[in-house]
Order: sequence, then structure tokens, then C-alpha cells
Amino acid sequence: MIKGVHSMFYSSKADELRIFLGDKLELKSTDVGDGWLIFDVPEAEMGCHPAEDEGGSRTGTHDISFYCDNIEETVKSLKQKGVEFTKEIEDFGYGLVTFFKVPGDFEIQLFQPKYVK
Repeated sequence: MIKGVHSMFYSSKADELRIFLGDKLELKSTDVGDGWLIFDVPEAEMGCHPAEDEGGSRTGTHDISFYCDNIEETVKSLKQKGVEFTKEIEDFGYGLVTFFKVPGDFEIQLFQPKYVK
């Protein structure tokens, strides 16, 4: 039946974002033609959360985050590669969370989960 999840980022700087994902985040990719890269991610999970029309995420909203085992070490390593973080690490309940900038002028969440799969 279901084998996995295919996720996408839409960026006004797609070529720069592709380079960022490969060079900074060290994600391996396959060129499927014309420079379109499909990145391999080591594992995936998907959450389903209630919509909050007032002050929260409205129904149909999608969100993509990256997670790691040790957020302090991961942030340190990414900063050494020039990745710019926009927020300090904070406890969000489900995990330790921060955000970093990517080409196309948007942010991606990075977190260290507190839950066990």
C-alpha cells in the first residue's frame, strides 16, 4: 500500500535551495531531468493536528520540518556551514525547536523530538 511520503518546498530561489539542501544539509539527490532534484531523506513521519482558524494553522495547511538526535550539535555543525538560525532553541513540549533560513526567503523548523518512535 503506502510506501512513503513525497514532500516539496516551493521557492523563489529553487536552484539555490537545491544547492543548500545538498551542500549544507548533506541530503543526497537524484537528478530526474532538467536539473529537477529529488532528495533522499533518511526517514519520515507525519503528524495530523487540529486546525485553528483563529490564530493557528487553518485547515489544509502543510508543514515540513527536519528533526535530529542532538539539536545542539546539529545547530553547531550547520552554523559552521553558514546556515543562519532565526530563533534560539526552545522547548515546545514535543521537542526542542529552532528555525533556520533557506534560499527563497522562508524558514524551516529543526527539532529534537522528546517522543520515541
